[in-house]
Order: sequence, then C-alpha cells, then structure tokens
Amino acid sequence: MRFKLDTIVDITETNARRGEDKKLISQQSNYNTMFQTIGLRVNAEPLKLSNTVIDVSKIGFGDSIKGKQRVWTFEFDNPYEGALTVDMLVDDFDIIPVITGLDETVNIQNNIFSSKHPSDRNIIFSILDVDDK
Repeated sequence: MRFKLDTIVDITETNARRGEDKKLISQQSNYNTMFQTIGLRVNAEPLKLSNTVIDVSKIGFGDSIKGKQRVWTFEFDNPYEGALTVDMLVDDFDIIPVITGLDETVNIQNNIFSSKHPSDRNIIFSILDVDDK
C-alpha cells in the first residue's frame, strides 16, 4: 500500500551530520524522527519527498492553520497489506517531539507532531491508490 503524509513541520532530508550547519542537522533530525516513527510498525520504502506552498484551509490541518503555508509531502510504500493503517499512523505520531524554527511558515505550538488536536493538527495521513502517483 502506498501512503502519504502532509505536514507543516520541516522534514527536509539534508543528510547533514554532526559538525555541519545546525539548520541542516535540525531538518535531517525531523526527517529521521518522521521516518523512524513510521518504522515503529513497518519497514517503509520511501518514494518521494517534496514541499510546496499551498492553501491549506481545506486539506485537514487544524483550525488554527490557515491560508497559504509551506507543506512537506512524504510518500512511502508498505509492501505488507494490513500491517499499517491511517489510524495507526495518527496514534503513533501524536505528541512526537520535533525541532521548529526552520523553514516552516506557521508558528508550531509545543514543538511536536500533533495528529489528533482539532486546532493544532500539523500532520495528516492518507492512502494513495497506485494510480495517484
């Protein structure tokens, strides 16, 4: 199954390591946190990571997140049918710490992935049909 997550948290994959630019390390740390959280249940195969500025008012983020914002989209594949669901991802990601103050266009409250809070939800998940590539 192919999954997609959209977030306003900067999860840019930079491959930066200790001793390099602090911002690049922080972005990579958020990417690692995101990927490792998915990995709690499955060995995901990363397919695509992109970011764009779009109007987020009607795509499922919290009520406090409106207007044009930078959104990171990560698509991944899970080869095992039924091993992962959107509900599992929502449960696993809620209240996971992140680093903010990077390239986000929104002031993220509490420095966490928030997948359940109706006002501050900053990450959403969906299942993609194979034709949605």
